[in-house]
Amino acid sequence: MMRALAAGGFLLALALFVALALLARRPGSRIPPLGVVCGCLMRYDVGPVPVGRIGLLGFWWWVGWHFLAR
Repeated sequence: MMRALAAGGFLLALALFVALALLARRPGSRIPPLGVVCGCLMRYDVGPVPVGRIGLLGFWWWVGWHFLAR
């Protein structure tokens, strides 16, 4: 039961992500595409510290640790 619930949650998240990506690609859309969001995140600094890059690295570390390391 829990496995089906978890799989359903991930499928729902994937469907929402795809829908948001498609909405962002429409002409005249005010939703930024994922590439623009990642580019803005990579440029975010607080003083000399690249906070956006550190956060993105931490996110990918978390994804790898939880889903890819087995």
